[in-house]
Amino acid sequence: MTVPLFDTSAPLTALREQLRAAVNRVLDSERYILGPEVQAFEREFAEYCGTSHAVGVANGTEAITIALRAMGIGPGDEVIVPSFTFYASAEAIPPTGATPVFCDVDPDTYCVTAETVRAALTPRTKAVIAVHLFGNVAPVAEIQQLGVPVLEDAAQAAGSICTTGRPGALGTAATFSFFPSKNLGCFGDGGIITTSDEQIAERARVLRFHGSRDKVTYQQIGYNSRLDELQAAVLRVQLPHLDAWADGRRQAAEHYEEAGLGELVTLPKPVAGSAPAWHLYVISHPQIVRIEAALADAGVGRKAYYRTPVHLQAPMGQWAGNVQLPATERVAADHLAIPMSPVLTREQAEEVLAAVRRAA
Repeated sequence: MTVPLFDTSAPLTALREQLRAAVNRVLDSERYILGPEVQAFEREFAEYCGTSHAVGVANGTEAITIALRAMGIGPGDEVIVPSFTFYASAEAIPPTGATPVFCDVDPDTYCVTAETVRAALTPRTKAVIAVHLFGNVAPVAEIQQLGVPVLEDAAQAAGSICTTGRPGALGTAATFSFFPSKNLGCFGDGGIITTSDEQIAERARVLRFHGSRDKVTYQQIGYNSRLDELQAAVLRVQLPHLDAWADGRRQAAEHYEEAGLGELVTLPKPVAGSAPAWHLYVISHPQIVRIEAALADAGVGRKAYYRTPVHLQAPMGQWAGNVQLPATERVAADHLAIPMSPVLTREQAEEVLAAVRRAA
């Protein structure tokens, strides 16, 4: 039995007619940019997250840049960001004029903590990007107690929950990506910014539209970064199913646990008080390369996402300096994503387990 790393098609099978109807609705309207579908999705997604505002943008990377600028971040400022994350979490900072400052993560949860952020604080720190990595939920409330605004990078955490609410409504603002493989994915690129701060939301709307409210008078140097009508229509069809899909991802993690995978490798640990909708299910082991080879031989999907942490990527050298991030470098070396989807079965989990057992 081959087991894919992702299964993005099966959850959409029952929705195909609704998706086609949504696309046809946009074609019939002949409204393609910032029309009623985007406006409706922004309302629906804000309500889902528990925020007052949502601002659709072109992708998750520009969502971070625009959100930071809307929060007032600019030249001379520093923004703390973990190094064990997708490159875009840090790549989005320099376009604001601010400097990325890299911090470590908790090796058990893969998320930043108040302690790892505190170690990187300086008088120039103006924001922290708390990445909800792999769908886990970083402890935003604890980080906020340090007195610095928190921007949630929730690209991988749609559908996750915690005792204090949903990702998207935990910090000053949050950003999501709707890349097709995400927990809530569109059929191309797409992103959104959520916040309950009216001024931040209004600044983000201006920035996404060339720095203008009316495309006649320009207030700032902005961006051409807008979620389009087709993608918004597709996302509106899927959003009502997100919680069920999130439950399916949690059930998939339970399949792995009940099968005994934790006896062979280290399983991801939810942050206290959280129930992650695992976007990626990431195991670790000192001999992870051997396990990766065994999974490949068995036809099981797997991927090491961040073998080279962001602070060690060449373009980041000008900001990284000699920063020491021991937990980041350790988890980067011994992690591996294994199959995860809302429809992963117990039988598939056991197939993964059998392959791991042959190597561990």
